[in-house]
Amino acid sequence: MRLDLAVARAFGLSRRAARDAVRAGRVDAGGTTLHEPGADVPPDARLSLHPDRPARRRVRARLTVLHEDTDLLIVDKPAGLLTVPTEAREKDTLWSRALYYLQHRHGGRPYAGIVHRLDKDTSGALVFARSRACLHFLQARFREHSIDREYVALVAGKTPDQGAFEADLVRTAGLRRSVARTGESGRRAVTRFRTLERLTGASFVSVRLETGRTHQIRVHFSAAGHPVLGDRVYGPRVAARGGPPRQMLHARRLGFMHPSTGKPLAAEAPLPPDFEETLDALRAPKKRSGPARPGRGIPGGRRV
Repeated sequence: MRLDLAVARAFGLSRRAARDAVRAGRVDAGGTTLHEPGADVPPDARLSLHPDRPARRRVRARLTVLHEDTDLLIVDKPAGLLTVPTEAREKDTLWSRALYYLQHRHGGRPYAGIVHRLDKDTSGALVFARSRACLHFLQARFREHSIDREYVALVAGKTPDQGAFEADLVRTAGLRRSVARTGESGRRAVTRFRTLERLTGASFVSVRLETGRTHQIRVHFSAAGHPVLGDRVYGPRVAARGGPPRQMLHARRLGFMHPSTGKPLAAEAPLPPDFEETLDALRAPKKRSGPARPGRGIPGGRRV
């Protein structure tokens, strides 16, 4: 059982409050202070909560590693964190955390080549190259669309069992994108989806990309009348009170042929807690206590 879930049940806390208590170093399991909400603990673990204990200083470079070898590093990006700095030169980004991790783990001057990006409020699997040769290899695979990328999303309304969006995209104001109008020249974009579960006023979908355009999933689903829940840019202008804390879009799987071994490599990022909580809230009561839910049981990574 996950530590945060065990703490929530044992002390009557919300999952978010339980996670915060764990990360602050205020929870002991069997007399040992644990800091990772996703740590596995037995159902009968002896837990103790110390709300008055001074909070542990959070490590700036916290990183969840899904796979690491001499060629590449695959990590689980949290929502709310930029992949790389913008013109504002933010210091805390996923890239800076990856460099910090590699430096402290291996020493020297690490290299973390930027292969692709995820939107700030999108979570999930992302790969960095540890050499220029690997960077060029992976960038070529992305250009060829030979990377296996699966996203999962919570979108508004009832989606078909499966389908595809093939509308070209054009750039509008700022970084926004929109579907090209008749006679307007845009960039080819193909998004395929499969409905995993129908919820209360929403759908849980699996999405695979044949192209990798900016905001592609968000624009395609919005144009079809099924905006990603919590999307402040392409969703409803007025967000519902108590709605999702961010856009419910997660890069669950990333797969490709390894640049050195030539063998298939795949990494999967588990659904983050905010996604799970939103999914649970949208389920009909009879389904919340039913069999294992889609998205559960996905192997996670190690937190460092």
